[in-house]
Amino acid sequence: MIGRDAFYRAAALALGVSAPSLILLASLAARGLLAVGPALIAGAATLVATGLVVRRSVTGLTRVRAAVDALVADDKTPTSASEHIRPLPAGPVGELWLAILRLTRAWSDRIRSAEARLAAAEAVIAAIPDPLILLDERRRVVHANTEAAAFLGVVEGPRDLAAILRNPAVLAAADAVLHGEAERVVDFTLTVPIERQLQARFARIGRLSHDDAAAVVTLHDITQLKRAEQMRADFIANASHELRTPLTTLTGFIETLRGPARGDAEAHERFLAIMHEQAARMTRLVEDLLALSRIELNEHVMPQGRVALGPLLQHLADTLELRAGDRGMRIRLDLPPDLPEVLGDRDELAQVFQNLVDNAIKYGRAGSEITVAAATGVRPSYSGDAGTSPLVSVAVHDRGEGIAREHLPRLTERFYRVDTARSREMGGTGLGLAIVKHVLNRHRGFLDIESTPGAGSVFTVFLRPHPAATTPPCSSGDA
Repeated sequence: MIGRDAFYRAAALALGVSAPSLILLASLAARGLLAVGPALIAGAATLVATGLVVRRSVTGLTRVRAAVDALVADDKTPTSASEHIRPLPAGPVGELWLAILRLTRAWSDRIRSAEARLAAAEAVIAAIPDPLILLDERRRVVHANTEAAAFLGVVEGPRDLAAILRNPAVLAAADAVLHGEAERVVDFTLTVPIERQLQARFARIGRLSHDDAAAVVTLHDITQLKRAEQMRADFIANASHELRTPLTTLTGFIETLRGPARGDAEAHERFLAIMHEQAARMTRLVEDLLALSRIELNEHVMPQGRVALGPLLQHLADTLELRAGDRGMRIRLDLPPDLPEVLGDRDELAQVFQNLVDNAIKYGRAGSEITVAAATGVRPSYSGDAGTSPLVSVAVHDRGEGIAREHLPRLTERFYRVDTARSREMGGTGLGLAIVKHVLNRHRGFLDIESTPGAGSVFTVFLRPHPAATTPPCSSGDA
């Protein structure tokens, strides 16, 4: 069957194709070279034959057009699209349809391949752990991965980079790359919602992508790196200062003993006592620095030994009893009989508790009592959610002057002192609590500090019980 529109097109095409022959026959009949009857018969035959041929071609082309329309409308694959034109037209029209199918199949394969590459690229961009932003030639953000959205907020539609990052150095780097520079790296500070140190790396894209991206920006949070660099610089400065002071004292007394006090026996005794004290201070500082270095070197390796806290704490109390007695103080142990063994290194844990009890002796009131109490439980949570893992706690409670709240978060920093003069007078190196913190980090433990000015301080260590100490023994009936 052929539609009315197709019939009219076929008739017009047949008439157009037959027109030269019909004109020739009419000319021959007009000149008397051909009788009118035969000319009419010949013209009619030509017109009919041409119409039949044209009708077949038009019908085939109409079917091809309908199949192409169906292919576009239904988004069919080339294989399924051939179902729209059965049986296949014969002759040139059929060959044309096959050529269309081959072309469509080739473009479909290319489109699928491009879509697969695009999906892979999108997956890679989304999986990048650092914020990534794509900019067009006008410095507008045209795409941002999930990390960037979480970092800077959701980017809806093309927006100028200045609306997201208002740092002049960042915008200057973006403009430089968009105007031809291959790459530029700039460090800057982001102050909201919290202050962070960031590094932005701009790189130009060789050719525009599907979303007209001309440059890519990756952001790296270098806050911890900057803090580590600052801590290292502070550490070197503090260590140099701590060593320089006793060295200056020693140098001054040596010069005095070699000069004006060369023959003064009384000055010799007094100066040598001070020099011995300063030398001992440097020795303690170097020993603490070496201890801290050893602990940090192995901080990533958790010890697997079994440590009985009861005998360890009793030994430390006996060892420090004389020092406490010099200030009229007493060390009282409050240890439950069923205190489980903990996972750890005995020597390092001994250093932790010795530092804490030693601080209690130094900063507690003369004549007061120091309590060392152990228990089994869970670490209290200050965010409202209770802990679940069982832990062994050891609390060292002194009755000293206490510590103001603003100092508590910084007590475990290297060389941090609440009262520098008093700490040095007591012989402290400023590294005791830093050593405690790093030992507990290695043991995957915790340190809580509570203090009330005028009432004293409590330093509580939380350690993990040894698995063998928490596993109930098998009864005789167990397999």
